[in-house]
Amino acid sequence: MATKQTASKSFEVPAWIKGYEFVQGDEIEKAPKTEFGDLINSSAAKNFAEGEVFMGNVVNVTDDYVTVDIGYKQEGLVLAKEFRSYDGTLKVKVGDVIQVYLEKLESAMGNLVLSKDKAEILKAWDKISEACERGEAVEGTVIAKVKGGLSVDIGVKAFLPGSQIDIRPVKNLDKYIGKTMEFKVIKFNKKRGNIVLSRRAILQDERGKLRDETLAQIQEGMIVKGIVKNITDYGAFIDLGGVDGLLHITDMSWGRVKHPSNLLGVGDEVDVKILKYDSGKERVSLGLKQVQPNPWESAKDKYFPGTKVSGEIVSVKDYGIFVELDDGIEGLIHVSEMSWTNKKAPVKAYNVGEKIEAVVLEVDVENKRISLGIKQLMPNPWDDLVAKYNVGKSVTGTVKAIVEFGLFVDLGEEVDALIHVSDISWTKKTTELSADFKVGQKVTAAVVSVDRENQKFCLGLKQLEEDPWKRIEERMPVGNTIEGEVVRLTDFGAFVEVETGIEGLVHISEISDERVEKPSDKLEKGQMVKCVVISIDKSAKKIALSMKSADAGEYKANYKPEEVGAATLASKLKGFKV
Repeated sequence: MATKQTASKSFEVPAWIKGYEFVQGDEIEKAPKTEFGDLINSSAAKNFAEGEVFMGNVVNVTDDYVTVDIGYKQEGLVLAKEFRSYDGTLKVKVGDVIQVYLEKLESAMGNLVLSKDKAEILKAWDKISEACERGEAVEGTVIAKVKGGLSVDIGVKAFLPGSQIDIRPVKNLDKYIGKTMEFKVIKFNKKRGNIVLSRRAILQDERGKLRDETLAQIQEGMIVKGIVKNITDYGAFIDLGGVDGLLHITDMSWGRVKHPSNLLGVGDEVDVKILKYDSGKERVSLGLKQVQPNPWESAKDKYFPGTKVSGEIVSVKDYGIFVELDDGIEGLIHVSEMSWTNKKAPVKAYNVGEKIEAVVLEVDVENKRISLGIKQLMPNPWDDLVAKYNVGKSVTGTVKAIVEFGLFVDLGEEVDALIHVSDISWTKKTTELSADFKVGQKVTAAVVSVDRENQKFCLGLKQLEEDPWKRIEERMPVGNTIEGEVVRLTDFGAFVEVETGIEGLVHISEISDERVEKPSDKLEKGQMVKCVVISIDKSAKKIALSMKSADAGEYKANYKPEEVGAATLASKLKGFKV
C-alpha cells in the first residue's frame, strides 16, 4: 500500500519506492513507469484524506496546470506556477514522480486540488522551524519578484519583503533574481505555510562588528578611503567600514555638479576627508573636494570679461552648452549668447568632446559661475539694422509666416520683421490674419521700431494711414446729430457704427424717454438710427451717443452727463469696449 504523509509529520521515503532520490523536496528521479503503475494499482483501496501528503505521477503538463495521478479515482491539478523557476521555465515533465499535498478531494471540475509547494513546506518545516528558533541563517535562491518583495527558494518558497532585502531601500529588485544568499527566518506560520525571511538582519550583524571598530578610530580632519554605497539627488553615502558617511553634493567638487551620478558611481573607491563627526548621533560628514586644491581661487585673475578662451564641451542642454575651461572650472554659453539673430540657436549641433572658442562675459567666483558667449566673436547685424531702418520708413517685404499674434515679414535681412496684429488696422480690432494675408504675399509697411537691446524689429500697416481717432472731434463734434447702423446689442445698450470701423455706444438709458427693459425691445441689428454725440474719449477710443436727444430735435452744446436721466456718464460707459 502506498505510504501517505500527514501535515503534522515529517515525510519519510517509503520502502517501496527505494531508488527514488529527493532533491531538496522538489524533484524525484523517476523509476520505471511499469513499477509505478503496479504500485498505483495496488493502492486502489487506500484511504485519501484532505491535508495529507501523497506520491503522484505527472501525466500532463500545460502552461497553467500540471495533472498528477496519486491513485485516486480521478486525477489532481497543481498550479503550473509552483513548478516555474525564476526565469519562467517549467521544472517538471510528464512521468516525473512528485510529492503533493491534498488540499481538496473534489473541485467544481471534478479534479483533486493538489499543491506541490505545501507538500514541500511540510517536509522542510522542521528544518526551517529549528533555524528560526536558534537564529541560524538559511541559504536560498531568489526566484522571482512578487508584490512587496521577492520570492526565495529555501527548499520551499519563502517571502523576502522589500524592506528586508538590504540595510538601505532598494529600488531595483530585478538584480537579485537568480542570486544565492543567506537569510534569517524572522516569521513563520505553520498552519498557513507562510515563511518570511530577512537578509537585512544578516547584513546588520556583519556591519555591527565593523562599525564599532571604525567609530573608535575616526577623527575630524582625517583622510580615509571609502566605497560609494548609494547615490541620491543631494549627495552620496560612503561606506567607511560599517559606518556610512554623507558626502553632500556641495562638497564633491570645486566645480559645478549637476548631479552626483555625473561624478561618482556606486562601488567607486574614493579618498574623502572627515569634515565633521557627531559621536552622539554617530553622523559623519565627508568632503571630496577638500582633498584637492580649489581652482576657483585663481579663476578671477585668469578669466575676466572680454577674455577670449577655449575649452571642451562637457554637457549640452536645451538652454545652453557647458564648457570645461580648466579642471573643476566650467563656463556656460547660454542659448541667448550663441547667435545675434536666433534666440533659440540649435544647441544640438554641438557635441560633447568638441573644442570651442568663446568670450568671457561675466565671472562670479562666489557662486562658481562663468558666463560665456560665442556670438560676440561675430559681427552684430542689429548695428546695421538700426542704421538702415529709420522709424517711419516705408518698406516692402514678403510674408514669411502667419501666427496668432501677427505676421513675420522677410525684408532680405538676417532678421525677420514682425507686424503685430495690433498694428494692422486703426479700427478693426479682430482680424482673421489667415483670411486677409497669405504666405508669400507682398506687403508694404512702416518701420515702427528697431530695438537693438531686446532684438525686436517691428513694422506696422496702420502707420501708413492717419489714425481716424486723431481728428474725430472735428468730424463729429459733441452735440452733433449723426446717423449710423446698429451692429451689436448688449444688456446695457446698443453699439452703432458711425464710421467704418468706429463705433459709439447708446446706453440703455439713452435709447428712449420711455423705460426700456431690453435694448432688443426697441432696436435690431442692421437698423439705421439717428443719435446725438454726447461724449468722446479719444484715449480710450469711446464715443457716447443718445437716441432720445436726437428724437427731441434739440441738444445743448453745454450738455452735462448728470442732466440725462438718473445714470451718470461713467455708469453708462461701464463695460463699453470698442
